[in-house]
Amino acid sequence: MTDSSAKTLQDLLSGKGIEQVDVWVGKYPEERKRAAIIPIMSIVQEEYGYLTQELMDAVADYLTCPKIAAYEVATFYSMFRLKKAGKYVISLCTNVSCMLAGSGDIQKWFKDELGIEPGETTEDGVFTLKEVECMAACGGAPMLEVDKKYHENLDVDKVANLIRELK
Repeated sequence: MTDSSAKTLQDLLSGKGIEQVDVWVGKYPEERKRAAIIPIMSIVQEEYGYLTQELMDAVADYLTCPKIAAYEVATFYSMFRLKKAGKYVISLCTNVSCMLAGSGDIQKWFKDELGIEPGETTEDGVFTLKEVECMAACGGAPMLEVDKKYHENLDVDKVANLIRELK
């Protein structure tokens, strides 16, 4: 049962956002529309920067699925954020291949140079560092992703240059 004072997804998203949502919902039979939850939550996060409980509830209501289903997806997948992040969200892979190739040194650089550890944002709100398990780029380890672009075969100097370019 929905709270009558709760905003609907149509209230919360732009017209373009709702159009994108409807394209995804239309790819599935009515009884399976819940399968569109990941792309829909991605659309919502793209508009807001992160997912609030209100936004997740609206997605669940739109898909007529339990609210817990939206929470499970948002907390399981590292691509979703539940709090405000910096202008640039940097996802640093620390899985075995990346760790063996030097992602630990890169993580230390973020702490020493920018003063942030995984899950933190710089004081100026520009960079948020996320630690992720695997981004399927083991052949290019160590790697990180920023603005949906992979940066591979990194070392501390390459990361420092990338950060300077982003500023």
